[in-house]
Amino acid sequence: MATPCCFPDIFDWIQNLPSITQWKTKSISICICSTSSSQPSLNLFVTKNLQSPSLIFSVAADFSVPISLWSSKEFKIKPKSSKLLQEDNISSLLTNFIEDVLKYGPNSAKNNSLLKFLKFDSMSNFKDVFNLAFLTLLFLICIYEVPADLRSGCLNTIKNELAGCQPRAASKLLMKQLGSNLEEQWMRSINLAITNWILELQATHRTITTPSPLFSYALSTFGLWKIHLFCPVIAMDIMSSSNPSLDERLLFSLNYHQLEGVIQFNYKVIIQEKWVNLMLNIDNIRCDIIRLVNETLMNERGVGVDEKHFPSRISLQLTPTMQTNILSVSVSKSSENPTREIEMEKTIEGSFDPPNSFLGLKVSAGETTTLSMKPWKFEQSVYGYSAILNWFLHDSMDGREVFSSKPSKMALLNPKAWFKDRYSSAYRPFTRQGGVIFAGDEYGERVWWKFDKSVAGRTMEWEIRGWIWLTYWPNKHRTFYNETRRLEFREIIHLNIA
Repeated sequence: MATPCCFPDIFDWIQNLPSITQWKTKSISICICSTSSSQPSLNLFVTKNLQSPSLIFSVAADFSVPISLWSSKEFKIKPKSSKLLQEDNISSLLTNFIEDVLKYGPNSAKNNSLLKFLKFDSMSNFKDVFNLAFLTLLFLICIYEVPADLRSGCLNTIKNELAGCQPRAASKLLMKQLGSNLEEQWMRSINLAITNWILELQATHRTITTPSPLFSYALSTFGLWKIHLFCPVIAMDIMSSSNPSLDERLLFSLNYHQLEGVIQFNYKVIIQEKWVNLMLNIDNIRCDIIRLVNETLMNERGVGVDEKHFPSRISLQLTPTMQTNILSVSVSKSSENPTREIEMEKTIEGSFDPPNSFLGLKVSAGETTTLSMKPWKFEQSVYGYSAILNWFLHDSMDGREVFSSKPSKMALLNPKAWFKDRYSSAYRPFTRQGGVIFAGDEYGERVWWKFDKSVAGRTMEWEIRGWIWLTYWPNKHRTFYNETRRLEFREIIHLNIA
């Protein structure tokens, strides 16, 4: 049996493999995961083909009879070369890792044609990205392929490795290299696996801290701040729930989705003679709930594609971390001062009572109030030197905030309630796909900070914190179940004041 091993640097191990002419055996291996000396380990093998000068990489569980879990494509090599693998082989192996991660996703064939356009020749930190891609593939292999008695220990080892600073930094580089389309497929593969893992543990009444239930990254460039985030719905915190007996088919539909969010601000630095202004405008706030399995499976095992959560509140807090040079912060949107239309109805009724009684006059006055409101309400506020932006979804029937309230049973039974057929109604407060977009045309308000002149030429750090609430009220399915979940994220952005 193997002895415990820490996770190795796979890139360096491959680079240092001897020339194939120096091999004394058919294969060479390295321990990549071992939880204890009494348990078999997971090993990475590189095996030569005796018929042709080529190699295959594989992952196997080192039982008395090894169990193969994954194999790469075949890579042709130059037997007389001092290096076992050339640079083009290493790039092809990285592409192989990425391709196999995508195969675990809900749309394994979709966008895979884009892989042929990937170029890693000039990529910075190639080694870190290579190791991350292999680690991610190994994470999926552990969830889907590794025998049950090894799975828990290996997954804990890998999730701790993935949560480190270096893999998270490498993730941002890889996402940039993949481009948006492949990035979304990559994250859906990972979050589908995380969802399956969480459900497996819930079935045995165990809980975990997932490797990173939320994956997010931020960038600041060309007058733009951007945050991109992904999170499986099942990993979000439950804030409220009606908690009746929930049927398994509805649970399947609700669980197999992920939140995908994009937050974009345009910024402008204006240097005056005695002070500096930073102006920040909302460009795009996008939030979508995307299913993690195909429509056929959602219909067979769930209650269809129309039952899913919807965004009910988004809150963002933007804070400069160093505040000694700040003079003021201002927002551009006033607090609400809604117009209210009042209609007065008055009637006078007169009657004669019998003799010897006073004449009775009955006067009644009625008041009807009409208030026009949009389903989404946007507010800006200031806390210290932090700017806070809030979007609240309101119930169109009673005006209550949806994220903190529950529908009545009468509303749940009402087929004309606003949340019924909510993705096809002409008055829907969502996109046709069930997400929301807050763009500059309606929410282009700005925030600006005024600094003293000493900040010019310096790099300032900004903290962006956010909370997103997702709510489920029944759409077409008949149920009294409802719940609200919340996700929290935090990113740091650096801005050069010049």
